[in-house]
Amino acid sequence: MQVTRLLLQASKKMASDANCIFCKIVKGEIPCYKLVETEKTLAFLDIQPLSRGHALVIPKHHGEKLTDIPDDSLTELLPIAKKLALASGAANYNILQNNGKLAHQEVGPRARAHDPQAEREGRAGCGLAADGDGS
Repeated sequence: MQVTRLLLQASKKMASDANCIFCKIVKGEIPCYKLVETEKTLAFLDIQPLSRGHALVIPKHHGEKLTDIPDDSLTELLPIAKKLALASGAANYNILQNNGKLAHQEVGPRARAHDPQAEREGRAGCGLAADGDGS
């Protein structure tokens, strides 16, 4: 019970952050090239792609790490990443998730999903990553 209550309190605090670049993208304050948008999720091309077709799939609920986001806000991430991977035609790809500085989390605070779709060095990347403040 107490864990559930703490998770609900954390999720309410993390719903949006005025300083978060991804929250600004979700709100339309920063433009993006949208690939998929639902009530809970936004997928768009990365502004600094690692490969041709590199995209991000993010929950619209703000959170620094995966554990900061309510389960119901995460349900669409992998299905959308899968659809983008299939649409890309990439034969090979990665699903990645980075939580914290030591896990190579570089942008934040915001949980997000990477979906690089194009062939890169004989592989394509389709990654799921959660990035935050590096803590």
